[in-house]
Amino acid sequence: MSSKTVFIGLGAIGLPMARSIARAGFDVVGVEASPEGRERAAAAGLRAVASIADAGVVDVAVVMVATAEQLAAVVDAALAGAEITGSHWIVMSTVGPDAVRAQAERLAGAGARVVDAPVSGGVARAATGELFLFVAGESEHIAAVAPVLDAMGAVRVVGAAIGDGQAVKVVNQHLCAVHIVAAAEALALAERLGLDPAFVLDVVGGGAAASFMLADRGPRMLQGEDAPVLSQIGIFVKDTGLVADAADAAGISLPVLAAARERFLRADAAGLRGRDDSSVIETYRERSGS
Repeated sequence: MSSKTVFIGLGAIGLPMARSIARAGFDVVGVEASPEGRERAAAAGLRAVASIADAGVVDVAVVMVATAEQLAAVVDAALAGAEITGSHWIVMSTVGPDAVRAQAERLAGAGARVVDAPVSGGVARAATGELFLFVAGESEHIAAVAPVLDAMGAVRVVGAAIGDGQAVKVVNQHLCAVHIVAAAEALALAERLGLDPAFVLDVVGGGAAASFMLADRGPRMLQGEDAPVLSQIGIFVKDTGLVADAADAAGISLPVLAAARERFLRADAAGLRGRDDSSVIETYRERSGS
């Protein structure tokens, strides 16, 4: 496998992922449509171009865009303007099983090999190369890109079929969404009971009620508008929709997911889409919205 990697999507999590690959010794070329994103990449020491057509020969392509529509647009551009026969594609975007299967079929039809590898762990783990990767695909295709995957985090092979990685990520996002909203609801309850929420967070965070999301998002929930944006409300608007769609297709009712999704949709409607996902607590702070 060539050491050149084209990384498509240099957003909040994509840029540190690309830098992790570069630190592992690979020649990384970033692809980012926005001039601001390319400037951030340059400041981080990463060469970036506006289109995959400008990236040259594609040996390994890593895709970390936000939506199924953006993934389809990337594949459109690759099929139209790049030589991808024999290339390896790692789709790391959270887009759902159906979307990744559809685009993998198009890429395979052009002679590319595809690995389905959505991630979990957020910006902090992306920066340290300690993400969790839910990897699926043919074993020889996974083996061919294993050094690139290893540079980004811990690989867990979850299936041989494209879409299996996305299916595991759907389950992961169900739990993440529910846990974030549960943490917000609990801290909002503490506030309404007249308790110091920071004190409550410290007390319950060390007991049976502890969770990763409580420990990670809880402090940011208490920062309000000053909280850094590490994962946007809009991501969970999208991802809870993917979970709901997958559940509908599987014929299972998810009432707890539905309640969490309603909170993210309410936060979105309140103009918080670009705020950190911990801002979902704001939906509990107005008595009329309780």
